[in-house]
Amino acid sequence: MTDKQYLPHYIAEKAKTLEAAGIESAKAELEWILCHILDVDRLNLYLHGSELLTDDACEHVDRILVRRATREPLQFILEESWFYGRKFFVTPSVMAPTPETEGLCEAAIKFAATHGIDSPRVLDIGTGSGVIAITMASEVKTSSVLAVDVSEDALEVAQENGRALEVQDRVSFRQSDFLSEVSDDEQFDLILSNPPYIREIDYADLPPEVKADPKIAMTSGDDGLNAVQVILRDAPGHLASGGRIMFEIGMGQSEPIAELVMADGRFNSFTCLKDLNDIDRIIILGCEG
Repeated sequence: MTDKQYLPHYIAEKAKTLEAAGIESAKAELEWILCHILDVDRLNLYLHGSELLTDDACEHVDRILVRRATREPLQFILEESWFYGRKFFVTPSVMAPTPETEGLCEAAIKFAATHGIDSPRVLDIGTGSGVIAITMASEVKTSSVLAVDVSEDALEVAQENGRALEVQDRVSFRQSDFLSEVSDDEQFDLILSNPPYIREIDYADLPPEVKADPKIAMTSGDDGLNAVQVILRDAPGHLASGGRIMFEIGMGQSEPIAELVMADGRFNSFTCLKDLNDIDRIIILGCEG
């Protein structure tokens, strides 16, 4: 019996290449690679993977491992990333989505459902690959979504995802630096964003995989709050009565953001949600009027 005929042993042996490169989730990544190449889910990988793993497939695995061992993100090698149970097309033009951002979508979906907003109008600021906008449109079938991004390349990726996931009739994409191209009369029940929030001084110490994301989507000035300040300044003017502004934040940013909110008389509610690691992650704001 060859190594590839006994799949767990094959995975363990191939994972050593990634482990040697300092990749902690080596086995999980091998499973992801094999599921991608063999076009199966994880269950069927272990049920039928040994019989599907041809010599050509093994050579394909080896080519991917050579690239991944250089710490090139697996999402960009495979051109796919999973978010909220859906597969998204990604390229180095966009930031690879993270599980933390799923919490933002969960909060928005829950708010619309519990506050009786049957057909929510949603604005996604800095849409990137479109995961927030497309997830909202997919999960709330009656929603209408405007997704904006300053990057034309990112918008092309997001539009491709919108078509692939069949929500192009309810998500419109627009090139805009934050809300600069959103007209004064456009109002939204939910204004959502995963803005850049990493401090410039911290950028050099980021892992290679993170630094493969577009820097413009990650860093935001000396304190990491430049983008948040723009959202706090401009978003209230586009928020419908009873709506909410929700955005993701970085570690240690909830208190300085709370101070900014308190100094702005337009906000009448402030909520901070924690992620699965008990870190403050999602800010939810309501406004007067």
